[in-house]
Amino acid sequence: MNLNDIPATSSQFPGAGKKRPCVLVVDDQPVNIQALYRIFSSEYQVLMATSGEKALAICRDNPPDLVLLDVVMPGMDGHEVCARLKANHDTRDIPVIFVTAHNNTDEETHGLELGAVDFIAKPISPPVVRARIRTQLTLKSQADLLRQMALVDGLTGVANRRCFDQQLCVEWRRAARIAAPFALLLMDVDYFKRYNDRYGHQAGDDCLRRVASAIQSGLMRPCDLAARYGGEEFACILPGTDLPGALAVAERLGQLVRDLRIEHALSDVNDLVTVSIGVAVSTAGYHGEAASLVALADSELYRAKREGRNRTCGSMLEMPGTRTEHTASPQAEITSPHAEISLTS
Repeated sequence: MNLNDIPATSSQFPGAGKKRPCVLVVDDQPVNIQALYRIFSSEYQVLMATSGEKALAICRDNPPDLVLLDVVMPGMDGHEVCARLKANHDTRDIPVIFVTAHNNTDEETHGLELGAVDFIAKPISPPVVRARIRTQLTLKSQADLLRQMALVDGLTGVANRRCFDQQLCVEWRRAARIAAPFALLLMDVDYFKRYNDRYGHQAGDDCLRRVASAIQSGLMRPCDLAARYGGEEFACILPGTDLPGALAVAERLGQLVRDLRIEHALSDVNDLVTVSIGVAVSTAGYHGEAASLVALADSELYRAKREGRNRTCGSMLEMPGTRTEHTASPQAEITSPHAEISLTS
């Protein structure tokens, strides 16, 4: 048996709807990887790396649920790998278990200070390894659930502002790293204070829940994020999306909200709940701050409101200090209120 015979990942449990936990095994000795693969492959997805550099790349691009990390390796040793994982915001929550032949108090203390959660001594005992990994994966699953609950808006069920802020930073850095465009939508429920005054706060809460559900349903990719930005404002993060694509998404979301047919007798637009949307897009290779994109989306949102609401306005950041505007013209019919922006180029 050689490494080429071992698949990088395994399939899901037969008949199960959930993906199996993923374990990354890092060791410069292929025979050790093969031994650990035999122990875990029936229960977990198994990824493999024979160097510290490769392990860091895997954790960055395809984060595992747990890392089994050899300490003594040529080049970058296990201690440095662990330190780098814990120093990176995107990988710091991945639990690391050191696998080492050096079984002494000083070695364990140093590893725990670096952020490891456990030690496994060589030669390994399969039952002990299984038990310890099962324990750490259970703890991680519980921690992930708590983190997820802390990032969900209690009223609407979409991501909350904290989650939005975190994801914006992560996706902004990724867009800069791979030189991809990046789009942000900010939207506001039109005349929502009047809605609350007319129908009451319970009806207002129900309205926000329905609007949030419509927005969520209009995002077609797993990487897109819908969040409650604050009050009656929502935001959408659209990685790798250019201006025409972002405008198309905004048009779809606006139509989905109108399709809810929620009565709003005090709206100056029409007698239905509608949204105004501001779109901001950074060009591929833009190296400014994410705050500039938020500020531009906010500016475009207020432009949409100034120009009559129930519409989309968008601009593109091309380089710091410049932008390309797409103007929304007044709309003629409430049956197609967002059609005033041409998406052709």
